[in-house]
Amino acid sequence: MAWVIAIGGIILLIILHEAGHFFAAKAVGMRVERFSLFFPPTLVKFKRGETEYAIGAIPAGGYVKITGMSPEELAELDPELRARAYYAQPPWKRIVVILAGPGTNLLIAFVVFAAVLMAGTLGGANTLSNIAPQVQTLTNGTYVDAIGQGYPAYGHLRLDDKIVSLDGRPATYEGVLQTIRADRCPGTLTAHCQGARPLDFVVKRGTARRSIAIFPRYVTASHHMQIGVELLAPRHFGLFAALGASAATMWSITASTISGLVHALTSAKARSHISGIIGITQVTEQAVALGPVYGLLIIAFVSLVLGVINLFPFLPLDGGHVLWSVAEKVRGARVTTQAMWKFSSVGIVLLGFLVVTGLSNNISHLTGG
Repeated sequence: MAWVIAIGGIILLIILHEAGHFFAAKAVGMRVERFSLFFPPTLVKFKRGETEYAIGAIPAGGYVKITGMSPEELAELDPELRARAYYAQPPWKRIVVILAGPGTNLLIAFVVFAAVLMAGTLGGANTLSNIAPQVQTLTNGTYVDAIGQGYPAYGHLRLDDKIVSLDGRPATYEGVLQTIRADRCPGTLTAHCQGARPLDFVVKRGTARRSIAIFPRYVTASHHMQIGVELLAPRHFGLFAALGASAATMWSITASTISGLVHALTSAKARSHISGIIGITQVTEQAVALGPVYGLLIIAFVSLVLGVINLFPFLPLDGGHVLWSVAEKVRGARVTTQAMWKFSSVGIVLLGFLVVTGLSNNISHLTGG
């Protein structure tokens, strides 16, 4: 079931990306010939109005075909169609249509990150902390975030348990620490000695409450009684704080994505960490299996990375189309298709290299290599 949700989530990202192009093109008056999920050969197609909708056999993305996406096409078009062609429009309209795709991806990530921060779940805060360590999403609290194997709490408490009370008193971070440290072993303190009495923890686990008795143990390294847990809580974010933290999270991920791709060009170790569509689906499936918040965050992360990569200034990526529309506006004259593709050839080679590397890594992982 997790696989179905993961694949469905990635397909939804593709549809929404292309829908951004589609609706923007319609809004500025361009003629959209085809809206396709995946690439040919075509498996299913049907036509509504002037647009053909299709599903292809190669699940590597999707595309929206707008009339006149090449300057050379314009001469071959009827005057009525030429007026609504992509390259017959002013540069600002073309830029709006192209940015609508990656812009949709970025908006999805922004909204999801902000919503998860406002929801204040420990799992969501932890996941965001892992993918963007610079953003402080956690603070000291009474949620069990880590349990040391072999310590008294191991096998009794569970991750994400919320300590509600300790020895009959409402739990606070400082209060829990002080109560545990105030316990004493009978007689002389020695390494690993056990407290004289069990402490009564009341924890909330899911929707149920449980009373759990745990004997603290003396740890010589810290000179304190301990039960072996790390206690955290998600930070509280209001609307504006969540929006700011979401933007900071996106910036952190974007910076690490770009630096990671740059390092991959010169480092074999960095290249080994690149994933293709198979690896992305596997990671998403694993996150979905942990719970809906984890899966939602990973899908938002993938959406952000797709949006960022699509903005790279090389054809056929969206950023390449934006670059040449801006160049045309600055020059006051159209750039030839030959010049566009000549400039983009280096980027295409580098992008192809990274894609092949990602697929190679996926195959190696699947075969145990």
